Amino acid sequence: MYLTDGRPGPATQGRPGGRRTGRNRRAGAAVPSTVLVLGTVSLITDISSEMVTAVLPLYLVAELGLSPLGFGVLDGVYNGVSALVRLVGGRLSDRGGGRGHKAVAVVGYGLSALCKPLLLLVHSLPLIGAVLAVDRTGKGLRTAPRDAMISLAAEPAARGRAFGVHRAMDTAGALCGPLVAFLLLRLAADGYDAVFTVSFCVAVLGVVVLLLFVPGRALSARRETAAKDTTTEHTAARDTAGRAPDGPRTPVRDLLGRPQVRRLTVCAVLLGLTTVSDSFLYLTLQRRLDLPAGWFPLLPLGTAAAFLSLAVPMGAIADRIGRRRLFLVGHLVLLCAYGLLLAPLTTNTALVCAVLVLHGTFYAATDGVLAAATADAVPADTRGSGLAVVQTGQTAARFVCSLAFGAAWTAWGDHTALLAAAVGLALAAALSTRLLRPAGPAAAPNSPSEHTP
Repeated sequence: MYLTDGRPGPATQGRPGGRRTGRNRRAGAAVPSTVLVLGTVSLITDISSEMVTAVLPLYLVAELGLSPLGFGVLDGVYNGVSALVRLVGGRLSDRGGGRGHKAVAVVGYGLSALCKPLLLLVHSLPLIGAVLAVDRTGKGLRTAPRDAMISLAAEPAARGRAFGVHRAMDTAGALCGPLVAFLLLRLAADGYDAVFTVSFCVAVLGVVVLLLFVPGRALSARRETAAKDTTTEHTAARDTAGRAPDGPRTPVRDLLGRPQVRRLTVCAVLLGLTTVSDSFLYLTLQRRLDLPAGWFPLLPLGTAAAFLSLAVPMGAIADRIGRRRLFLVGHLVLLCAYGLLLAPLTTNTALVCAVLVLHGTFYAATDGVLAAATADAVPADTRGSGLAVVQTGQTAARFVCSLAFGAAWTAWGDHTALLAAAVGLALAAALSTRLLRPAGPAAAPNSPSEHTP
């Protein structure tokens, strides 16, 4: 669809259903260049954002003296404000047959870049919260159009793999960001100032790559995806009781009127309400093991390394066994990480490694997989809006979780707060399993998104 999307060649013409030979099937499995370029943009941007994320919890709690409740408010802002603008970003990006995808993404990446140097100037809770809110507004604007471009560039049967490749590149940046922050804290006289300054420079580079190398619009989105998305369109038509899918102006309520989108959104909300944020997870691990402050930025490296290693394999597994099923399995993996943190174990090194590996596995099995599952349920013309609906529900739920977890930590301590989150996650996973169980007719052949969960 973008740049290198292939059209049916001579080998596929004249065959029933356009089936490919083995050689052509392997060629079609190649990752589109648009996915690779967007992955590069995400890699660069994640180096910038993860530099800040790696030091922010310690900077706020140890340097500025915020309480766990105060940090919970800011962490909720950091992870939840984007929910307020994702629907706007998805809606704007769908206009003009996909013409707005890149423009909205550029605005989002640019806003986040501009916020990095502002962290050098603010030191109070309200001002820091305002800067983080603007930064997350940028993330909220760019996420849905970026994922829409990825889903439109990839063939439907290989969307899980395409998102896996993108998330792997994104996570490579997440792996480098904390390492750069760790080195700057050790080498620079004013460590935090150096981290925020370098982060800004790297973020600007990501915006430049996006502007120069990502194509400006879809190449006739409806025509190019008609053959690829036949199954999705038919499923969407069934979801609306025989009514043809609406055009780009489909409101949110019509998207939620599609059973697949509605079920995915409800499950994303339920599971998000019990997903403890990365920052709280690392703070819990650091306090349990009494790690020195200088080593704190290295904790995200374990998560990022596992995510990087498993993102592509998990995407391929999702294409094979079903994306909704793997999404649920990923949350069970997170539940195992909670269990290890709650267990009375004494081997510190093994505990750290196990928790971080499980944490990274959780992201590999859920992050891109949820986007791929959503893309299967939404027509091409409303892809950005559909992705935004599900992502908004998940992000808003995680915002609430951060506030609740911070309050529970302040009132009862980190152990009790994590125990409550673990019980809630187990219940949410059980309910989500029932919600995602297919109730309609069997899925069409070769449609991995319709596998039972």
